[in-house]
Amino acid sequence: MRKIGIVGAGFSGAVIAHRLATHGYQVQVFDNRAHVAGNCHSERDPETGVMVHTYGPHIFHTSNEKVWRFVNEFDEFMPFVNRVKAIAKGRVYALPINLLTINQFFGKTFSPDEARRFIELIGDQSILEPCTFEEQALRFVGRDLYEAFFKGYTKKQWGLEPSKLTANILKRLPVRFNYDDNYYNSTFQGMPKHGYTFIVEKLLDHSNIRLQLNVKFDRTLAAGFDHIFYSGPIDGWFDYGEGRLGYRTLDFEASRHDGDYQGNAVINYCDVDVPWTRISEHKHFAPWEQHERTLIFKEYSRFCGENDVPYYPIRLADEKSLLARYVDLARREHNISFVGRLGTYRYLDMHITIQEALETADRFFVAQQRGEPMPAFVVEPLQ
Repeated sequence: MRKIGIVGAGFSGAVIAHRLATHGYQVQVFDNRAHVAGNCHSERDPETGVMVHTYGPHIFHTSNEKVWRFVNEFDEFMPFVNRVKAIAKGRVYALPINLLTINQFFGKTFSPDEARRFIELIGDQSILEPCTFEEQALRFVGRDLYEAFFKGYTKKQWGLEPSKLTANILKRLPVRFNYDDNYYNSTFQGMPKHGYTFIVEKLLDHSNIRLQLNVKFDRTLAAGFDHIFYSGPIDGWFDYGEGRLGYRTLDFEASRHDGDYQGNAVINYCDVDVPWTRISEHKHFAPWEQHERTLIFKEYSRFCGENDVPYYPIRLADEKSLLARYVDLARREHNISFVGRLGTYRYLDMHITIQEALETADRFFVAQQRGEPMPAFVVEPLQ
């Protein structure tokens, strides 16, 4: 088995393509867009010279040393710490909620232990097993902080009341009882000096890889390959025969200004009466560069239509049951593996996407050595 087809030139497809190509496989990569790198695509704005994250901010962070070493083979990663600010009720705070946020919000000078006891006191202790986003927030930060920082922002981000969302969405947001305002806890954090598209282009720059852009891949093209790695929408592979899985998509309103617009890379707007969720000022993602002008994105979230770019899988009860039907269909297929955010219908950060792509390539090599079929999923999509 030597000829491999890969659908999608984002990180999933590019990493798998690179690994297989370096092991002697002939790889053909298809993407329906006019560029590589998927939603991580970055490019220079011709008017300001700023490196723009075309589909919204992407900050690389990981505690996986293998993944960190891997990405550093393809570009130099510059120091960058994501320090998010939030505007709520006309005031600016630091996120994630930390000791400064708590003291500012409540007008206190708590020590770490005092703040911890205070948050426990204002949390709703009657909620023993939070099931929803709202219950999770009320249990662990109390109503005031929930309504200031999470309720309005979440309604805008997901288009749903927080009482309709699962609790695990909020579990990704920490509360800190010190003054640490680093948004991530990861060991390694940074930004590629030349942008994410530069990395993907280098991953795909191999004599055994042929790249075709502006191509919508379907079953008619699959016949010529010994195996397919598919990072497109899993429901799309089956022509949406069971129905469409739900996604949120994003719209960006770009504008250019002189100087420095907001003094920070990302500021969240938590109040529900502000229509955008956040403003990103892209030159602050590359603080080692100097630009006289600046470019900002106001970000709006809405339900993803048929012709929109899918961003976040919704994964509520209806979507999970629909996904289960597609997973069952996928496992009946032959010589195709579903990978990545769209192929497994899971929210994935970049480092997890890369880690899973590396694991998928390794699993393929083992299957080849043993003469075993490659599974439809290397990572369980229903977890």
